[in-house]
This record gives sequence, C-alpha cells and structure tokens, in this order.
Amino acid sequence: MHFYKKTSSRKSLIGIITRLTMILLIILGMVFFLNKIEFPTPKKDIQKIIPNEKFKIVK
Repeated sequence: MHFYKKTSSRKSLIGIITRLTMILLIILGMVFFLNKIEFPTPKKDIQKIIPNEKFKIVK
C-alpha cells in the first residue's frame, strides 16, 4: 500500500479562483439585469400624519 503526499496546491488554487470568478460574474450579471427592469412608479401618494405626541426630545 503506497501513500502519496500531495505537495502541489496549484490545482486547488486555480479551482478556487475560477469558482470565485464565476460567482462574481453571476452576481454582477444579476445586478445588471435587475437594473434594466423598469418597475412602475406608485400612482397614489403616500401620506401619513404623525401626531406630535409620539416625538421625544433627546438631549
């Protein structure tokens, strides 16, 4: 039975860099395509009246 010691980590380093690059490209692609989508603006103005009693003065 022979045991081999793996002394080269170059292959694993290239694999990690490749995976990180692919993940980064996928995330950037998703951001790019989400930026291209035009979401509709709300048609109704949102107004909420806040009474003065809910404000607290902090000094």
